[in-house]
Amino acid sequence: MTLHRIALGGLVVLVLGVAVAGVATMRLVARWEAPYRGFPTTEVFVQIMPGSGALAIGGQLVESGVVQDEWAFRYALWKTNLGRELKAGEYRFDQPLSVSQVVSKIARGDVHLRPLMFPEGLTVPAMASIFGRSDFGTAEEFLVASQRVELIVALDPEASDLEGYLFPDTYLLPRTITADQLVERMVVRFKQAFGEPLLQQAGEAGLSMREVVTLASLIERETALAEERPVVSAVYLNRLKIGIALQCDPTVIYALERAGLYEGNLTRENLTYDSPYNTYLYSGLPPGPIAAPGLASLEAAVKPADVGYLYFVSRNDGSHVFASSLREHNRNVREYQIQFFRER
Repeated sequence: MTLHRIALGGLVVLVLGVAVAGVATMRLVARWEAPYRGFPTTEVFVQIMPGSGALAIGGQLVESGVVQDEWAFRYALWKTNLGRELKAGEYRFDQPLSVSQVVSKIARGDVHLRPLMFPEGLTVPAMASIFGRSDFGTAEEFLVASQRVELIVALDPEASDLEGYLFPDTYLLPRTITADQLVERMVVRFKQAFGEPLLQQAGEAGLSMREVVTLASLIERETALAEERPVVSAVYLNRLKIGIALQCDPTVIYALERAGLYEGNLTRENLTYDSPYNTYLYSGLPPGPIAAPGLASLEAAVKPADVGYLYFVSRNDGSHVFASSLREHNRNVREYQIQFFRER
């Protein structure tokens, strides 16, 4: 009788144990499949560092409120067999996810990337200012990185910095990116834009890469209108052919900015400022690029319009009027500059 009771009691304990285990497993499965109800009401960012183990990652996710507990996370790793596939980076969670979804997201490396935009026509200091206002680093770090001429020396042995070679674009960046890494990306993007077709066209035009980028930077700073870029390019190339000074205002502004002398308005006195970048005083192209040209300006530099223009002046609405003779140009200056400002 006693043995019978003991056996019966053992059976009850076994059944209860199996039942408890079953309930626990069902709860794990439920937590694995269902979105976590305890997810915070605001978005959550989790930074997984390189070399982090699966258990450490699970602890981070629990602490951040992304998953309920580490057991559910471990079960998901076992169930998906993705424990060795988890990738470092910053992850953004903006809604409740199941543990399996969280594991899949990290295994895919679906990291959160932040956009940083550099418009066409910026100088290196202006780009550094944009970088410094972001969460990625300081302007000083960007300026130091922009001195890495080894990134471009194979294409431009004369480069003393990366002015003109940091391609303007919107870059999607992880939060941990450094100024050096970003600059490397920007130079790679420039090389992709300035591919074999442009190199071939530059050679056919008798221009080196540095000359093309320099000319393109002048075009970029002179006009924002797509239809005008090839025409502005033709004006400058026509003047270069016959030895007329380019008289490009943005080159003077650039020279003044480099010296810390530009006050926001170009004066007649400024046009006499002695600098090799002053294309009123020195013929030919300036020593190097004065800004970062976009693809359209690079293409315009090697594919100018077939026109005989030598002059242009602003219409004060973003567009320009072009002329082939000095007499015609002076008439345009009187109409669109002198008379315009008298009537204001």
